[in-house]
Amino acid sequence: MAVDEMSSALAFLSIRRRRLPVAGAFFAPADFSDLALIHILASLARELVTSHYSPHAQFQRRNSRSLVRKVKILLCLFEFLKDSLSSSSSPPRRPPPFPRSAILCFRELYILVFRAKLLLEYCSQSSRLWLLLRNPQISGNFHDLNQEMATLLDVLPLDALHLSADVREQIELLQRQTRRSKLYVHPQDEDLRRKLFSFLNEFEQGEAPDAEELRAAFVDQLGIRDATDCRTEIEFLEEQIYNQEEDADFAILGGVVALTRYCRFLLFGFQEIDVERCSNQARKLSKGLPSQGSLDSSFTIPKDFCCPISLDLMRDPVITSTGQTYDRASITQWIDEGHYTCPNSGLMLAHNLLVPNRALRTLISQWCSAHGIPYDTPESAEASAESIATACSSKAAVEANRATATILVRQLSTGSEDERTVSVRELRLLAKTGRENRAFIAETGAIPLLSKLLCTWNPVAQENAVTAILNLSIHDVNKSRIMDEEGCLRLIVSVLRQGWTTEARENAAATLFSLSAVHEHKKTILDEPGAVEALARMLTDGRPRGRKDAVMALFNLSTHPESWVRMMDMGAVSALVGAVEDEGVAEEAAGALALLLKQPIVAEVVGSEEAAINSLLGLMRMGTAKGKENAVAALQELCQRGGFVLTQRVARMPSLGALLHTILFTGTKRARRKAALLAKICQRCASPAAMALGSGWAIDRTSAMTNDSLRRSSSFGSGEVSVSVPVPISVHAI
Repeated sequence: MAVDEMSSALAFLSIRRRRLPVAGAFFAPADFSDLALIHILASLARELVTSHYSPHAQFQRRNSRSLVRKVKILLCLFEFLKDSLSSSSSPPRRPPPFPRSAILCFRELYILVFRAKLLLEYCSQSSRLWLLLRNPQISGNFHDLNQEMATLLDVLPLDALHLSADVREQIELLQRQTRRSKLYVHPQDEDLRRKLFSFLNEFEQGEAPDAEELRAAFVDQLGIRDATDCRTEIEFLEEQIYNQEEDADFAILGGVVALTRYCRFLLFGFQEIDVERCSNQARKLSKGLPSQGSLDSSFTIPKDFCCPISLDLMRDPVITSTGQTYDRASITQWIDEGHYTCPNSGLMLAHNLLVPNRALRTLISQWCSAHGIPYDTPESAEASAESIATACSSKAAVEANRATATILVRQLSTGSEDERTVSVRELRLLAKTGRENRAFIAETGAIPLLSKLLCTWNPVAQENAVTAILNLSIHDVNKSRIMDEEGCLRLIVSVLRQGWTTEARENAAATLFSLSAVHEHKKTILDEPGAVEALARMLTDGRPRGRKDAVMALFNLSTHPESWVRMMDMGAVSALVGAVEDEGVAEEAAGALALLLKQPIVAEVVGSEEAAINSLLGLMRMGTAKGKENAVAALQELCQRGGFVLTQRVARMPSLGALLHTILFTGTKRARRKAALLAKICQRCASPAAMALGSGWAIDRTSAMTNDSLRRSSSFGSGEVSVSVPVPISVHAI
């Protein structure tokens, strides 16, 4: 065959390869001798033939077996060539070189066998529902491999290989078989796939499918026989949604996820392994196993669960381009420091894209649950939830989730303790995604039942209950429902103060943060005994996530004009002053202080501590743009409300002039205005210190800048202060 014909054939094959369900480029071994190349080919084909790939149920079984049989014939060819080359390579004989066309074919055959192996692994490792939904496409992939094999065998120069009669006969027979091969899609699989779509269509019409038909499809035909199988199917489909699997119809995927979740409870009930796992975890936590982020020394963490960089338990495992898994924080820091290689393998990173390893994260989460160890939800999981929410917004998914919520709420009311434990966890997960889900869960009467579980002895049920209420509160209409439920706010505060687990207390703080976004609720929360005090304690002693939610809740409450009294009495002001030095919450803490310092009594108390002034100056020097803006606003209110003596103390600070000068020229528009007003207040202080302040720049020029800034904003003329904090509240579902 001519070289240009060979190039055309290979170009055709490279286009067809992109249609395989396994992404990535494939390369044949280069710079190998003829013997080495044949050895590699034989080894790869033998590995494929001897491996036991077993696609779930009957899906792709016929295509898989046919492909394995064809590769087995190719293995006979490779074994013959290997033996022939090995026996003829001893001196003085030398093996005849293969023609260039044969070498090109062998390299392409390596790629074909490698992709065949990946396709078989793909089928054996995929879930039943995914194989069913992708049945026509995957069948097409098998057909593509057959067609490519036919092309390669047509261009393979058999005469130049000096094959034995029996091997040549087998290869020629394989040529004829591959030429005649046609696309095969199992008709029963297609009938089942259409049946699945008919279930979704029934939900879309507002009717639930018949239970017996669902049982026949899921149990008898799909082979999904218990709740654990359902959970595995759901997690796999959600993985495809999150990873944005190409050519996938996300609306259909979301509907199938919702349908499977509905079948999980309709067909298999609640008494499953999940109940036993939840009960075991509850007993361990109630006996005092660790509820903080640290691990007890009696636990040995599996090596595969530890990050190769930090050697700590991975909280958010991700996969790099080299296939290695690391904790996201560790590998991100490694990349940000300018490294371009994989720390573990030493290979160059082809790109900086990090793919979440959700399968490993699930295993780590299960291990932590079994040992009573808290496991934080990483930020990537929140992004995953939003992707899934978008996919589950179809009418069929919404109606299937509504039917599931009805079952769960009913069981939450009448079920046993173990059944309620499972129900509340599933309601939490269901409320994690989608405004529609949050709306109809509340409409079915879940909030009163969830509030009762806030005072349960079961740590798992309590944590899931408060988190479910948090997720429901993201929907604005539900905020009023939660606040109107008698005793619900009191129980949320009780969890915040004395919750069984750290996660429960943190999620209670996040719930108050969410509820306090509505102005009408702020006074009620402020007046609830223990609420402000518990938020202040979490801001002082909590973990980073809890401190963030606590400071945002206190900021929301600080916008109420009567909040300062409660904030002073319950220690929240002192907690906010201390938090200004914490990089993670300094910006919001300074914003809350700027609001509270409008009261002269608060200004007097805060101004009496020089450390508070130094903290605000430090934030002006090293903080973010918004942090600097809030810090200068807090100092401006401190001087304006604190009186002459306090203003003198602030004006004497040696770094104030330079900081104000920097903000006047480089700060945000609001920061410049606040800095100008603070400079004017300090310059009015008739003392040598005030004159010293002017040494940093010309007083006349500063006064001109100040007057110009004040003319642009009448709010400063009235003594009002604005702080730069993201007031439109964004609460993540957990």
